Amino acid sequence: MLTILDRYIIKKFLGTFFFVVLIFSLIAVIIDFSQNVEEFIDEHLGPWQVAKEYYFNFVVFINGLLWPLFSMIAVIFFTSRMAYNSEIISILNAGVSFRRFVRPYLVAGGLLATAHLLLNHFVIPVANKTRLDFFHAYIMKESDHGNTRDVHMFLDPHTKIYVRDYFKRDSFARNFRLERIDSNRLTSFLEADEARWDGKAKKWKLSNYEIHSFSGRKESIVVGGKEKLDTALMLTPDDFVRYEDTRERIPSTRLAQFISEEKQRGVGNTKGYEIELYRRSADPVTLIIVVLIGVALASRKIRGGMGLHLALGIILGAIFVFVSKFSVTFATNEALTPWLGVWIPNLFFGAVAIWLVSKAQR
Repeated sequence: MLTILDRYIIKKFLGTFFFVVLIFSLIAVIIDFSQNVEEFIDEHLGPWQVAKEYYFNFVVFINGLLWPLFSMIAVIFFTSRMAYNSEIISILNAGVSFRRFVRPYLVAGGLLATAHLLLNHFVIPVANKTRLDFFHAYIMKESDHGNTRDVHMFLDPHTKIYVRDYFKRDSFARNFRLERIDSNRLTSFLEADEARWDGKAKKWKLSNYEIHSFSGRKESIVVGGKEKLDTALMLTPDDFVRYEDTRERIPSTRLAQFISEEKQRGVGNTKGYEIELYRRSADPVTLIIVVLIGVALASRKIRGGMGLHLALGIILGAIFVFVSKFSVTFATNEALTPWLGVWIPNLFFGAVAIWLVSKAQR
């Protein structure tokens, strides 16, 4: 059962939190709009299209990224005011223990963390897809990168392709080779000078091709002259091109499958995708941790008041970001597993939060 004190603190927490969300969202939109307004004008985009396809989803993205920071700011802001007005001293003098005082913070933080978890896994990736499609189409048109030279890729455990050069603008590959493997033995391969994607038929058209088949020591060869061969493969032009933010637009239900497919194909390093998947679950836990740190810091009435509390919170936030980037870099370079690289900051600052709560005033 929630008491009057619980409802009072939860109301203050959530009210301050959403006020902080509103202020920072407006600031982020204004800054981003000032940077991109010329692109919107050059592309002749209407206000409704920009707002619907980009800024609505941009606000969702920013809030998903910064909710733990907003939670710490909100907790420090209203708790510091309570301490300055001697409310916390009165509460503790009335016989309420500090652990009991922290309970409504955990209730409100738990509600926000649950919402954050659902947003991270299911809502934000969908919003990011719309936002990033708009971004790459109208703002940053040349931000894609990918495999365009000496591409080796498995389509399945028994099928491998090689492409010497791929030209993304024309969906065109030069020096194409397709190999079929059975029981670690090459059973056939196909070579073509050119492979061009037919978007309507969803097939690759091969020119100047040869098909080599093996049966024991015998080899049969089929040579195609000027005629073109239509080939249906589990391969599209998107498999050659990747955006750096591709992982941000894939819902978690699909991301785990996507990682498995990329490993099977042998396409580059999947550490970034694994880190993204674990981050989506780690961030809500971060929110709970920073709430505990915030209430432990701001509950004591000190000289300097809210300004000092906010400064301490910002310093701890900066240290958290540094530790997070440091551990993620190690995980990306395979010095740590992706799971450990993502969770090290939470483990470290979880210990800090427990120590601060243990040292808080009674």
